[in-house]
Amino acid sequence: MQKVFDELTTAFRKYNGVLSKEQYKHIAIKYTTLLEDSDTIFILLQASGYPIEQFDDEIYRLKTCFTPYEKQKFCVIDIETNGSKPGTSQVIEIGAVMLQNGEVIDSFETFVECAFLPEYITKITGIEPTDLIGAPSRREALTKLRHFMGDAVFVAHNANFDYGFLNASFDRFGLGGIGNPKLCTIDLARRTFESERYGLAYLIDSLEIETATHHRAYSDAVCAAKVMEKSLETLPEYVKSTDDLLRFSISSKKERRMSNEKSEIKNKKNI
Repeated sequence: MQKVFDELTTAFRKYNGVLSKEQYKHIAIKYTTLLEDSDTIFILLQASGYPIEQFDDEIYRLKTCFTPYEKQKFCVIDIETNGSKPGTSQVIEIGAVMLQNGEVIDSFETFVECAFLPEYITKITGIEPTDLIGAPSRREALTKLRHFMGDAVFVAHNANFDYGFLNASFDRFGLGGIGNPKLCTIDLARRTFESERYGLAYLIDSLEIETATHHRAYSDAVCAAKVMEKSLETLPEYVKSTDDLLRFSISSKKERRMSNEKSEIKNKKNI
């Protein structure tokens, strides 16, 4: 599904967040099978967390293009695993906080049942094999996370790892791909404040973030949320919508300079 997520997002951005029914169908039909049609793809997109909505019978919208980032739901996630590759290892702990309007509105935390826990993982995380006995199964834990995420923006520190690992895990258990837009707090931090390093442990110290422990999923998710809050304090004026924020977080210096210049010109015209 990743290809349809990417192609739809590119099209939505090209047309200011709105696609006609025909434009949507033109893209969706490429990814249908004999058992699916464009309406079924729409249902699958929403079920995956992709923030698409049908505004009326003829119009589709990408909600992140119209939602001010302050009002957007951000699901800040961290996972602990018993290895680095989802094909040969698994999630052992999940922690997440849901942010909206600068506040934590919900949280999610669980161990995940696991039969094999390397000793070095215990040394890093403090998680013992006994902690995982009787914990929810992978399918159960991932299903609960899927429901918790909804269509919130997926946020993590070094998001490619968490997103990629969970995406592969979801797919393995028939839960579909992750369609939620992705935001990396490292990328955002690099564009909003100066720091010698941007690893989470270093930022916890340098920003004096209070934490129970490092390398535990829920605690690290809370810390990543604090890093994100720090970044949101110094966003440029032109970042208004959630999609503006997502694009800013991966923008080049040239793109940011051009956006600032356009914003300044627009402000002068409005004076």
